[in-house]
Amino acid sequence: MARARKGAPRGALLLGTRKGLLTLVRGRGRWRVVGQEFLGIAVAYARVDERDGTGWACLDHGHWGQKLHRLRGDARRWEEVPAPRYPADTRGTDGRPATLRYLWTIAPGGEDRPGRLYAGTVPGGLFRSEDGGESFELVRGLWDHPSRAGQWLGGGKDFEHPGLHSVVVDPRASDHVWVGVSCAGVFETTDGGATWAPRNRGLVATFLPDPRAEVGHDPHCLVQSRARADRLWQQNHCGIFRSDDGGGRWRRCSRPGALPHFGFAMAVDPEDADTAWVVPALADDRRVAVDGALCVCRTRDAGRTWKALRRGLPQADCYDVVLRHGLDHDRGRLAFGTTTGHCFVSEDRGDSWTCAGHHLPPIHSVRFAGC
Repeated sequence: MARARKGAPRGALLLGTRKGLLTLVRGRGRWRVVGQEFLGIAVAYARVDERDGTGWACLDHGHWGQKLHRLRGDARRWEEVPAPRYPADTRGTDGRPATLRYLWTIAPGGEDRPGRLYAGTVPGGLFRSEDGGESFELVRGLWDHPSRAGQWLGGGKDFEHPGLHSVVVDPRASDHVWVGVSCAGVFETTDGGATWAPRNRGLVATFLPDPRAEVGHDPHCLVQSRARADRLWQQNHCGIFRSDDGGGRWRRCSRPGALPHFGFAMAVDPEDADTAWVVPALADDRRVAVDGALCVCRTRDAGRTWKALRRGLPQADCYDVVLRHGLDHDRGRLAFGTTTGHCFVSEDRGDSWTCAGHHLPPIHSVRFAGC
């Protein structure tokens, strides 16, 4: 087990990187690395469960496969817990026995379900724990959805299998959940996972034979504002989309050739559902900063208009791109990390930025502790 500092102070940054988990804190006017765990091991995603302060880290070992680690509130060391396992009778979209290939995310359940956790995985399975991560069970209602055969495609992380990367729990009703799957789309359950329905109407997927098919879309990141739980946002290959009715209908909030349009990461203000941020990239086949200049785009009117925010960010010879879990928001502060190992933080809602770390490993995820 890796050594860790005692918990993580609220407002600290947890960076899941290609070479381990880094903890950054701000003191005396600058950010610094105060902890490194799982050195040399890829950490796909890390976060703190705000309900009880437990830390979670999804590890992608090059040789030993997928591992899940937990740091309980006052513990000094991370402990490994059993990672989700696919039942023997499950088969992937390729017809072969399903095995865990990637732990893409872990998400807490509702406030009224303190032991509930979700894990999103490749090959496109959602797992649920009711005992604080001691054990996980495959959510069969989604796995056995009739659209999976023939309509769920490979996507994300260069896998030939679908990948479930986003889990959004309705703060008003913990059995109401949306998930984002690459490449299948957004799916919704209102009965705790027993049944699921696709929620992709209005989306466009130009890579499909039918660009407006019900299933087969590639949401890059699915997010929600607690201030308006039925408003969902996503970026995908064909733009930025917003739904005001829980995914019943999506509307495009970007234009091809304009800034922003293509990208991966998205964050939304929990208190203001009209305010959201994205970090744009040039195109799906050229995943670099637009015009060699890094910027964050913000909307304050639900995507009708966007403003490019550049102060403090490199504006020449820049190749940075931000992955889907690489941007986070905490009470007006923002942070993002790039695949070229830079981490930037804004204390004023994106108006200006400072570099919190450079020469870091490629960054997979960025999360404020306690958020």
